[in-house]
Amino acid sequence: MVCLSNLHPSTHGLPPSSSAHGLPPSPLLLSSVTCSDRWTDQVTLSITYFSIGIIVLQMTELKGHTMLVTSVIVVPVSNPANSSSYRGCTQALESEGDSRIEQGFAVGMFEVVSKAVGGRGVFISQRFGDTPDIRTKVDEAAGGRRGVLEGVPDPLRSGCAVEHETGSPPRQNQPSSPAAAPRRQAPPALHVSHSSCDRRREEGEVEGDRGMIRGGESFVSSPPAFSNDGKKLLVCTGNTVSIFSTSTGMQTTELKAHTALVTSVVVVPVSNPASKILCYCWTSSLDGTICYWDFSLPELMKKLDAQIPIFSMVIPTVLGTPVETNEKPSSLFAYVSIEDINKRDSHSKALCGQIRKFNLTTSNLTAGVTLAKTRQPEFITISSGGKFFGIRNKCKLHIWKVPVNDLEHAVLKRIILHHTKNLTVLAFHPTERIIAAGDVTGRILIWGGFGKVTFSQSDGSMNIREMNKGEERPGVRGDDDADSCSTWHWHPAEVKVLSFSSDGAYLYSGGKEGVLVVWQLDTGKKKFLPRIGSPLLYFTDSPDPSLSSISCADNQIHLLRMSSMEILKSIAGIKLPFSFPEIYEGLCSGFVFDHTAGLVAIRTENYCIQFYSLLDNCEVSEVQVCERNHQPDDDVTVVVTLMALSIDGSKMSTAEVKLSEEGIGGLVCLKFWASGPQSGGFTLSTIIYEPHRDAGISALAFHPTRHMAVSSSYGGDFKIWVCNYNVQQKDQMLQKSGWRCHSVGSYKNKPMTAATFSADGSVLAVAAETVVTLWDPEKNVLVATIGETLSPISTLSFVGKSEYLVSVSRGSKPQLSVWSMSKLSVFWSYKLHAEAVACTIDSSSFAVLALVPKSSKGMESNDTTWQAQDGVILLFNVGNPVPLATWFVEKAKGGGLAFLQVDPSSLNEKISDGIAPPAMLAYINGDHEYVIFDAYSREDHKIRANCQSLVTLEETGGPFTLSILPLFLW
Repeated sequence: MVCLSNLHPSTHGLPPSSSAHGLPPSPLLLSSVTCSDRWTDQVTLSITYFSIGIIVLQMTELKGHTMLVTSVIVVPVSNPANSSSYRGCTQALESEGDSRIEQGFAVGMFEVVSKAVGGRGVFISQRFGDTPDIRTKVDEAAGGRRGVLEGVPDPLRSGCAVEHETGSPPRQNQPSSPAAAPRRQAPPALHVSHSSCDRRREEGEVEGDRGMIRGGESFVSSPPAFSNDGKKLLVCTGNTVSIFSTSTGMQTTELKAHTALVTSVVVVPVSNPASKILCYCWTSSLDGTICYWDFSLPELMKKLDAQIPIFSMVIPTVLGTPVETNEKPSSLFAYVSIEDINKRDSHSKALCGQIRKFNLTTSNLTAGVTLAKTRQPEFITISSGGKFFGIRNKCKLHIWKVPVNDLEHAVLKRIILHHTKNLTVLAFHPTERIIAAGDVTGRILIWGGFGKVTFSQSDGSMNIREMNKGEERPGVRGDDDADSCSTWHWHPAEVKVLSFSSDGAYLYSGGKEGVLVVWQLDTGKKKFLPRIGSPLLYFTDSPDPSLSSISCADNQIHLLRMSSMEILKSIAGIKLPFSFPEIYEGLCSGFVFDHTAGLVAIRTENYCIQFYSLLDNCEVSEVQVCERNHQPDDDVTVVVTLMALSIDGSKMSTAEVKLSEEGIGGLVCLKFWASGPQSGGFTLSTIIYEPHRDAGISALAFHPTRHMAVSSSYGGDFKIWVCNYNVQQKDQMLQKSGWRCHSVGSYKNKPMTAATFSADGSVLAVAAETVVTLWDPEKNVLVATIGETLSPISTLSFVGKSEYLVSVSRGSKPQLSVWSMSKLSVFWSYKLHAEAVACTIDSSSFAVLALVPKSSKGMESNDTTWQAQDGVILLFNVGNPVPLATWFVEKAKGGGLAFLQVDPSSLNEKISDGIAPPAMLAYINGDHEYVIFDAYSREDHKIRANCQSLVTLEETGGPFTLSILPLFLW
């Protein structure tokens, strides 16, 4: 993960005053303005600068209300010397008829200084606070000298934002820095632009190097949570909590304070509907910290350090006694699932997981209180009222009752319910003593009257067997404390989702088959929401009974209207990795990039290709490659093995294989697609069945300038395809455009394992196992062959417009080789396992993602940071075998690289001191998390380490052979 720092947007500029002396009087016009902002859902009050003879400009605005602002009252001053201090209050019509008044905000003003420096106008726009400190700091444009004028507050001491301009027009409608004003006077307003890439930079994703962009976090690592009014959905996304609007599905803000994966988010409920505007929550993380937030601002209120990774957290007290004010309970406890790191590596049967009690008031784990020990940390489930919580542990359920007055060392009573199979999930009824659990076989067990004996005893003296003597308890095993146990069965595989409706009348279940089942609790009747498209992971109820959410394994969250059982909105993250059938594991390509649009194409589990914007961190579109419903892994019948995009992103090709059943019925299919009006949208143009007889396709590539493509096969041939567009000749009907075979080539009947075109399209390079063959694609004539590699070549890439070709060989003798077209020989090579290669389009540079051998000395180090870094990115100039730069990365297996030729206007203006780089390097790891950075910047990045490659250099008559033995950090 890459941490990025804040970029503070500058304040609004104002034109120089027409007065030549001092500070002219500048009256303020305060107007109540409603602003429909679909990104922030906020209604603002604009503060306007007005002066005779000068254009009216918006100076700043106040944000805090959510509906129409109805009143503005400016607090007058009696002393003229205090006229620079402006305070006031506003009133608005809030939801549920509530009126909220924001008092004591320093709305401030701008003053203008006019000064002639070298014939150019220099002015300062200064936002005033209410501090009495008076002095000024003026940055003169000529020579960068600093002068001092009297009568202007110091921005560093008063929390004011300063901007200076020289000979440039004023910038309008820019937010002031969130950190510029004191917390009580000006709560930080979220500025959301139409590009979430810009928004993420302004919210602080840039640290160290301001051109670094990260994304690709999982949206489904933990259950989400709804706000009290149901208008926001809080989603754990990596180290942050992203907040989405349930009406638009767009991200509005995020909570940043944790340094590792966020594992839980607990929204503090309210009992009074008028208090739904209160937005407080607790979050926990694997970094061992617990944070308390006001997520309406957003603002971190409190941060606690448990000093041990927290995998799950519940806070019964806040559920049982909802708060209506900002006051925190005098004694507040959380129950956390943690991992005993001292036993992590001891032996396989060690009980590493623990359920502990944490005092949120004193910020410490309660000594001597360990509720349970498990093989690994378990997810904690809590009842809606906070009276009970429990975990599953193999074939058992552990259920605890929370004391009414939960004190530091209060004793929690526990019961254990047994089953014959491993349990996967559990859920509590909202009002009755009913608990449901699902198992690995797809069965759902429902216990009624659980804990009736144990939780009712005052001293625990009476035996459960004696209490239940003579009573029939159908389905209950042994001495389990329950009145009954019934079993329902519909799911063919393990149950992953169980949740009761808010009124307790229905039970929702789901699993691997991607179907939500709604059970009527009294009758056992059921109805279905089918074809969701991915295995279900979590079901979350909203305070609004008509709204719920489903989290799916494809990194997507669906918002549901429960009355009609339909999907209203979908919040889609980047598709997560999934497993292929073993025979196709090594034949499937990884990522394909649209280098100019900044998109990545990823194959999905439901036979689609997702186009994902790396700059905006959002899904652009999905292309359905095969018209099939979602199927579990063991029922997969079709695999999309390859995909390719043209350089301009207007054409796409895919290869798919229909798996044979008992050796019969296998089919290879090649498809060509044409782009639609939407970016990333494609329509099917041509289908070609068995393009290379019964052989599989090994590579696909498009010609850089013509409507031409090549496909190579393991059967020993390659085919060049051309596109025919709509043409109508005399006495002929209009024919549709489509792709046809232009020519066929082969080389000594060897399997053709890779293919690519040169930058100008004049040369086609095709790998015949270990030999590189060069062809004229127009005439289909073999031009030349280049020597052999140690192992079959898996990928080929031309380096920009240069004469060099890069090949990658994998297997037992991996190799990265650079070939010279003019000399028809290898120029230099590395003996390394290259996972991916990315070449620039216009320059002679390329980058390689290589796997670091586990036997390297660095891997033997006790440094856990180094042990997590299993890959290295090497940046080369093609003419030099020594890397220009080296970055060590994590999760390199299954990763990808690409140089993005993005439009500089889409990047932040402060990237590399305002000069757009020739190309941005994008790295996607095996979990589909990514980072984009300027590979040519001299500044160090977070993913860059101070490292040195210890290499052995052997001269073999001209070319060099370098072996990285090993790579490690200094």
